[in-house]
Amino acid sequence: MSKDIYEDIKKGEKGAWVSIGAYLILSSLKLAAGWGFGSEALTADGFNNVTDIVASVAVLVGLRISRRPPDANHPYGHLRAETVAALLASFIMATVGLQVGQVAIRNIAIGHYGAPDIAAGWVAIAAAIAMFGVYTYNARLANRIRSQALMAAAKDNRSDAFVSIGAAVGIFGAVLGWPWLDAVAAVAVAVLILKTAWDIFWAATHDLTDGFDVGQLKTLKGVVERTEGVRGIKDIRARLHGSTVLVDVIVIVDSALSLIESHKISDAVEQRLQRKHEILNAHVHVEPEV
Repeated sequence: MSKDIYEDIKKGEKGAWVSIGAYLILSSLKLAAGWGFGSEALTADGFNNVTDIVASVAVLVGLRISRRPPDANHPYGHLRAETVAALLASFIMATVGLQVGQVAIRNIAIGHYGAPDIAAGWVAIAAAIAMFGVYTYNARLANRIRSQALMAAAKDNRSDAFVSIGAAVGIFGAVLGWPWLDAVAAVAVAVLILKTAWDIFWAATHDLTDGFDVGQLKTLKGVVERTEGVRGIKDIRARLHGSTVLVDVIVIVDSALSLIESHKISDAVEQRLQRKHEILNAHVHVEPEV
C-alpha cells in the first residue's frame, strides 16, 4: 500500500478536528441563544450540532483506524474503516433528525408556539456563514485526498449551514407575526438532517457491498483496451476500499508471446491505470488469445 495514502488520511484527520472544534463552539452558542431568546428552531439546530460532534468523532476514529497497516486478519489494510465511520455518522444524523422532527411536529399539533427574539435569527445567520466556511475547507480537502469519510463530514457541514438558514427564516418569520413559522422551520431542519443522513448511508452501503460506478468502470476498461499488446478484455471488475480503488482485470494477449512478454503487457496495464486514474492496486491476469 502506498505511503502517500496514509499521509492523505492523516491530512483528513485535520478536517475532522476542524469540524469538531466548530461544532463545539456553535452548539454551545446555539443552545444558549435558543433557550435565552426562546427559539425552538435554533435550539433544535443546537442539538443537531451536539450530535454532529459525536458523528465527527466517529469519522476521526475511522480515519485513525484506516491508517493501520495490513496485518494477518486484514491483508488489504484497514481503509474501509473510514467507510464504516461514514455509515455510523449517517445513523447518528438520522436519529437526531427523527427526534427533532418529532418534537417540532408535536408542538405544531398542540399549537405550542413560542415568541423568539430577533437576536436568535442573527445567531443562526452567523452560524450558517461559519459552517459554509468549514464545509468549503473539508470538501476541498476530501476531494484532494479522496476521503469518503471526510466528504461525509463535509456534506454534514453543508447540511448544517442550510439548517441554520432555515432556522433563521423561521425565527424572522415568527418575529414578523407568524409564530408558527419557528416550529415549521424546526420541521424543515429535521427533513434536511434526514436527507443528508440518507445520502451518506446510501453511499457508504453501496461501497461496503462492493458497488461501483458503471461509468467509471467503463472508463477504466477503455484505458486497459488501449494498452499496447492487449487484444481484448475477458473480464474487469473494480471496488472501493476506503479511498482507494481495487481493480481486477483479465486481458487477452497474442498466444505466441512468451511469459516475459506477456508480463510486460501486464505491467503496462498497471502503469497506465496508475498514471491516468491513480489506481494503485490493480491485479492483471493474462490469458492467450484462442
